[in-house]
Amino acid sequence: MNKILDIQNISKVYHTKDGEIEAIRNCSFPILEGEFISIVGPSGCGKSTLLSILSGLEKASSGTFHLKSGCTIGYMLQTDSLFPWLSIFDNAILGLKITKQDTKENREYVKQLLTTYGLKDFITKYPAELSGGMKQRVALIRTLALKPDILLLDEPFSALDYQSRLKVSDDVFRILKKEKKTAIMVTHDLAEAISMSDRVIVFSKRPCIVKNIYHIELENKSFPIENRKAKEFSTYYDLIWKDLDLNV
Repeated sequence: MNKILDIQNISKVYHTKDGEIEAIRNCSFPILEGEFISIVGPSGCGKSTLLSILSGLEKASSGTFHLKSGCTIGYMLQTDSLFPWLSIFDNAILGLKITKQDTKENREYVKQLLTTYGLKDFITKYPAELSGGMKQRVALIRTLALKPDILLLDEPFSALDYQSRLKVSDDVFRILKKEKKTAIMVTHDLAEAISMSDRVIVFSKRPCIVKNIYHIELENKSFPIENRKAKEFSTYYDLIWKDLDLNV
């Protein structure tokens, strides 16, 4: 696989009235095309800050990242953030409107995505008529509508109950693989990270550094729900759990 993104020595320092707060220190790792990467670490260690830097919402204090020429990044937030007064279709094309890419061709692409991923009968409905899992699918399709090469997922399933979370993580994984997307996900759920990822990157407490990187190699790697049953799963879980700074 080719390298699609290279994160090189990114640091982030916030300047406050009480002094400097160092959030990230010299963070470096590559991302390969088609990979699913999860980032785990203690709360407040800088995981979401890194996604904000990669998406352009924040600037790094030092360091840089190199994106493969012609590639783009999409950002899927923690909540679905659907507007209740807009139909499912209008919510799904919102990004196209904002970026002035609301063409007939792109609208057809969104309709195709909604149809392919089980939302054809809900195109004219409103968010209140959808389950939590369906709303997350709409949010993902809204991000995919812009045809990004890399998706940043910030705790994308945290608002869902456990059963829905399992199902939606499976759905999202299948969609991203079918659409041949690269993904970087921040999560607190180790089982989620292991079951979905090619690699799990462990951040230390703040200021975060890359403490360890685990290549997830399961004998019969499948989709997330099935991966949780793999014989190697508990070994990875125990190793990563011990790596986390949970006293902070």
